[in-house]
Amino acid sequence: MITITTTEDLAAFCERAKGHPYITVDTEFLRERTYYAKLCLIQLAIPGDDRNDAVLVDPIEGSDMSLEPLYDLFRDPNVVKVFHAARQDLEIFYVEGGVIPAPLFDTQVAAMVCDFGEQVGYETLVRKIAKASVDKSSRFTDWSRRPLSDAQKLYALADVTHLRDIYEYLSKRLERSGRKAWVEEEMAILRAPETYIVQPDAAWRRVKVRSNAPKFLAIVRELARFREAYAQERNVPRSRVYKDDALLELASTKPKDERDLGKSRLLLREARKGAIADGILEAVAKGVSCPPDEMPKAPPVRDRSNMNSALADLLRVMLKAKAEEVGIAQKLIATASDLDDIALGERDGLALKGWRAEVFGKDALRLCDGDLALSCSGNSVKIIEL
Repeated sequence: MITITTTEDLAAFCERAKGHPYITVDTEFLRERTYYAKLCLIQLAIPGDDRNDAVLVDPIEGSDMSLEPLYDLFRDPNVVKVFHAARQDLEIFYVEGGVIPAPLFDTQVAAMVCDFGEQVGYETLVRKIAKASVDKSSRFTDWSRRPLSDAQKLYALADVTHLRDIYEYLSKRLERSGRKAWVEEEMAILRAPETYIVQPDAAWRRVKVRSNAPKFLAIVRELARFREAYAQERNVPRSRVYKDDALLELASTKPKDERDLGKSRLLLREARKGAIADGILEAVAKGVSCPPDEMPKAPPVRDRSNMNSALADLLRVMLKAKAEEVGIAQKLIATASDLDDIALGERDGLALKGWRAEVFGKDALRLCDGDLALSCSGNSVKIIEL
């Protein structure tokens, strides 16, 4: 097992990787005690069976090592960067180096397109495609502690060595089925920088509120904005500042001073004084004094009282039939909420665009318009032209 701890060795491996069509990538990280994930280990593998074809990159042991050679490889348009369930890995690389690997291939998404079910796990793909097994004993290890044991290193390397077989299998299957473009369409979301950055001004939208009163939402917005900015600046989890339930309590009670903060049932003791307390009181005051024309509005809630529930049920039956016919996970095509929106007359949803429209959306609209019908034949559902 080769562990890279210097910029020179990393550059040499990445230069060699540029001569191959793809590289598999995974990371080990911790984020329980920080806002941003702490990168602990990077696993890389290129096609081949030589021991030099799969390496560990250790940014902790190699504290002086620059990851720029890896970021340069990530920018190379001739090398596909292969991940499984890539979102958290990509967030780390975007935050650490301002780079999102491209071209990008996520085997979890590809597996959903290739009839392996919804949110299929890496171990399942290893078993079904690579005909191997993964030792789970090191899954919940503390990857920030050194030295790493041989068992940890073997576990980490397995995340990219088997991934080569999985990628090659799924890639060929997508080529044969003509669905490669479908996966590439999904990768656009993962390549978008806004996927990985939470702006403090928008943080309130992630809080599940009990009231849509504008004044209440104005206070929630200011409290969420302060918490997000504080957590980002000091690199601590949001929950270490205050949790959502405490935020909502503060928005309801509207404390004016530290004595009021002391009456809170849900606020952490550390947040009742000092910088956090000052920030809370300032945020509450700002929310209370917010002019009416600047108060936030809750996202509109679609009125489903007039929805044709029978039509929505028919759309669910059609989705199940279509998903089974083409061998794609249902939730990747459309969610239950998507189907309800279509039944209500919504014509701009994701299920009606791109490859989803070809697989399901166009026929869904024809069903709504009365141009198609459904019938049963044994255990299968058939779509009938009218």
